[in-house]
Amino acid sequence: MAQTDTLILASGSPRRVELLAQAGIEPARLMPMDIDETPKRSEHPRSLARRLSTGKAQAALAAIKGDPAFAGSYILAADTVVSVGRRILPKTEMIDEASSALHLLSGRSHRVFTGVCLITPDRTVRQKVIDTKVRFKRLSTTDIEAYLSSGQWRGKAGGYAIQGIAGSFVVKLVGSYTNVVGLPLYETLALLSGEGFDVHAGWTDA
Repeated sequence: MAQTDTLILASGSPRRVELLAQAGIEPARLMPMDIDETPKRSEHPRSLARRLSTGKAQAALAAIKGDPAFAGSYILAADTVVSVGRRILPKTEMIDEASSALHLLSGRSHRVFTGVCLITPDRTVRQKVIDTKVRFKRLSTTDIEAYLSSGQWRGKAGGYAIQGIAGSFVVKLVGSYTNVVGLPLYETLALLSGEGFDVHAGWTDA
């Protein structure tokens, strides 16, 4: 049976697309939303994840306003924030940012928050923030230099991607693994299903 509900993903993240595909869901449209992601002064990481995911979903809603093709669509957005205590780590674009993040994460625990926002066809807004605790091994200078050379840190919150080489740094993980990748699947499908989206439609071949 083919998927009949229309889902807009307010993201261009290949990881989020892959995670949805893993769950048998294919967005009808990808709409990456360019909003200011600068944390507000004293903003808690959890609050930032909630605010950014909601902002991206609402920006996508504004972008499709008046387009009859997407009048009955669901809009899904997510944003992932990595923190050590209340310190929010950036989405690393420069190698020195990634190096600083990895040195900070070495041998200690950090938290990964993903805000998930769903706007339903009747334009109800539903939100969740998922929290996962991750502990890294103590990273050697060689570990860090080799990881930086891999380039897998580019554009990643906290300077790493757990589904890549950095998965070997993880000593302990408490909570959702897919949350750390970028989209907590259990909670996302629960949100969709709770609002009438048929999450099972793509599970059977036509």
